[in-house]
Amino acid sequence: MENGLENRLNELKADFAKMCRTAEGMLAAATELLKKPDKVAAVDVVNRDRFVDEAETDIENGCMRLLLRNRPFARDFREVSCILKAITDVERIGDQAADIAGITRTFGGAVTENSILRMGDLALKMVRNAVNSLLNADAELAEKTQRLDDEMDGLFDEACREITEEIKLDPSCAGKAAELLMIAKYYERIGDHAVNICEWTEFGNTGIHGKYQ
Repeated sequence: MENGLENRLNELKADFAKMCRTAEGMLAAATELLKKPDKVAAVDVVNRDRFVDEAETDIENGCMRLLLRNRPFARDFREVSCILKAITDVERIGDQAADIAGITRTFGGAVTENSILRMGDLALKMVRNAVNSLLNADAELAEKTQRLDDEMDGLFDEACREITEEIKLDPSCAGKAAELLMIAKYYERIGDHAVNICEWTEFGNTGIHGKYQ
């Protein structure tokens, strides 16, 4: 690989890693806000989403320039393609973390629904593992992370049942219940985005993507 291409690819990887870690940090902070609401901290999470959005555009442009100017082959092409595809999922993880943080600003107290708190912890684990699998080309970690999606789906169903029972016991909590269901759905979607990232890890390693065989 020529030095120019190698340097540009390394820069893209570094920018992508920074974007990923920012989104991951937003998710960790948003999940913590469910346990310990803090309006100032919630605003900080929401504001960090601007960096993730801008990073997506910058990295996308960088990937396109590299593909058009350097025309990489084989492994290098796959690495650029993985980054180009994965930034969409990372950007959406950032959006959903910001949305969760925004919702916590309206709560009067901490979330006590065990299923949702477990979803938050699992979502963070899945995102962290997915990002690490892609950055380190770790196929085994990607596979393990994908298997966690069944647990996430089960927790989502549990959260729906738990919140429905709360409404039956106290119909006046319907407004808050709707927000809790939205948070649960955000976590479920974040799990899906983590799985998508793992699928790009597979493509980067093998040149095969399960959805496009």
